[in-house]
Amino acid sequence: MTDSSDAFDPSPFAARARRDADGAGGSREASGTDARAPEATPRDGEGLGGEGGAGRRVLGAHGIDKRVSGPEGELTILQGVEMAVDGGEAVAIVGPSGSGKSTLLGILAGLDTPSAGGVTLLGRELGTLDEDARARLRAGRVGFVFQNFQLLPGLSALENVMLPLELAGEEQAAERARAMLDDVGLGHRGGHQPLQLSGGEQQRVALARAFVSQPALLFADEPTGNLDTDTGAKVVELMFNLRERLGSALVLVTHDDTLAARCDRRLRMDGGHLEAL
Repeated sequence: MTDSSDAFDPSPFAARARRDADGAGGSREASGTDARAPEATPRDGEGLGGEGGAGRRVLGAHGIDKRVSGPEGELTILQGVEMAVDGGEAVAIVGPSGSGKSTLLGILAGLDTPSAGGVTLLGRELGTLDEDARARLRAGRVGFVFQNFQLLPGLSALENVMLPLELAGEEQAAERARAMLDDVGLGHRGGHQPLQLSGGEQQRVALARAFVSQPALLFADEPTGNLDTDTGAKVVELMFNLRERLGSALVLVTHDDTLAARCDRRLRMDGGHLEAL
């Protein structure tokens, strides 16, 4: 039975991403919370910052199923999903609301786990890593942009952008974060907290945070969903310009066909299956 509703709520998806900060930070301070967890270091230099490299495989999904228990029995959200993304490639996932797009994005990023199948992210099989090890793998190598921005409200714009650099142990975090805020046109707003910024400004800060570590791969979940048309167009232009400049691969979930058309490939999620367009 295939469910038509998304069982994966983007809110816990984003909250899990925020907990990466706590997990990765704790790993540095305590040298890992689980001595049995394998070190999440990419093989042969894969996925180090923006060094994914054009043509180098940065993401692969193999036979992904996702099933959940519901009041009427087991529901199937994803069935036999296969996909691959190479370094520097932009891939859009489109489909109707509730088709499982955000569920798939969470599994690809290692923020959720499949019922069957596996994901290889930056040269590592996610099924062999615990949650802390997955967080270490993502730190500094994977960026996220969410529809609801998901900036930490107690931090300034500058501190939000600094966060992934600090987790990666970057000594010049403040300098690099200031330069990235300048790149998105918000150098003068670095001291402001998220609630003091407009929606468009918050999403530009989120883009700065996502790209400041020059990630090999960026996951974007409806990045213009909460923005008006003009502001959304500016954010999209900025996102693609930064992606091209830094060489990051992009996996984008969107309802916007115009936005999806800017990607190198488009995939459609429907009925739990992923098909090429």
